[in-house]
Amino acid sequence: MNIYVSNLSFDVQDEDLKDFFTPYGEVTSAKVITDRETGRSRGFGFVEMSDEAASKKAIAELDGASVENRTISVSVAKPKEDRPSRGNGGGYNNSNSYNKNRY
Repeated sequence: MNIYVSNLSFDVQDEDLKDFFTPYGEVTSAKVITDRETGRSRGFGFVEMSDEAASKKAIAELDGASVENRTISVSVAKPKEDRPSRGNGGGYNNSNSYNKNRY
């Protein structure tokens, strides 16, 4: 099961995130999401656990827990919605841009 963890301290690393969940069962992956440009944590991450029962127990017990003086939120990760990615013409300067027909 894929788990979403938010309100993480900016000091939390992948290994720390894994350590929070390991007492509940096998963690197959743990990733703190970082900013592409700065490399700094964005304050959230994802944990993948192989056992669904262990995942549910971890969510129930860790949601609202205090980690490094921050109250974290833990929930089942929702699938990423289909949305246009950056740079594919979905922004202001797309092919239907206001400036295209102006001159």
